[in-house]
Amino acid sequence: MSQETAKSVIPYPFSARFLPNDEIMPGIRYGRQDELLTPAYWAMRCVTARPADIDFVSHHGTLKEEVGFCLLGGFGVTLEVATAFFECIRARHAFERGVVMPEDAFLAMLEKPATVHGRPHRYRYPAQRARRLHRAMADLERMQFDEDDPIKFREQIQTLDGVGPKTASWIARNWLGTDSVAILDIHILRAGWLLTLFDRECRLPRDYLELESLFLRFAKTLRVRASVLDSVMWHDMRTFGSNLARATLAV
Repeated sequence: MSQETAKSVIPYPFSARFLPNDEIMPGIRYGRQDELLTPAYWAMRCVTARPADIDFVSHHGTLKEEVGFCLLGGFGVTLEVATAFFECIRARHAFERGVVMPEDAFLAMLEKPATVHGRPHRYRYPAQRARRLHRAMADLERMQFDEDDPIKFREQIQTLDGVGPKTASWIARNWLGTDSVAILDIHILRAGWLLTLFDRECRLPRDYLELESLFLRFAKTLRVRASVLDSVMWHDMRTFGSNLARATLAV
């Protein structure tokens, strides 16, 4: 665990509603706050997290920008790399209302290295993401969304090319600030396996809705916002937890 992360999880005054040996869901013991990656730990983290760890609501300004950002992220692309390329593309006004750049323009921008932590980085899937960005920006110019219903909104977003349940949930949570969906990736999956919340045979995206239902139930049991739990769990698993999970679970 990094020094910065360690500082962020030092227990503050926090009143748990369960005792360490309480079974909060079938087969899941609450544990203690100082036991890493237990339910008690996650409940404490949701209360004591730094604002930067749970600052997930969109700051990009428009839905086209939010969709563009999330399409650039995902499997095989770190948050830092996605952010760098997003800023480069946004600077070319590619996400403005009424603008639909051709696919080859997106490709040219994605094939040019972007600076991440002072070093040039290449984008991993330039042709694939250029195609998806072009099609999504074109579709968004004509689509109307029901932003009062997060589940329907997610279903509408998922009709965009290359958008699966995870990316659609990511966009829905960021854009709407909703707690009705969960963003499930390999980090959250490993956390769920460690908790025995998720069956080891479950896989993404095949079992997405089943796993999401369990995750939302877990958040409700802890009496924390699902969106906050998702954020701190992703942050800590990405920082150190996935290494612990791989060592423990051999995954």
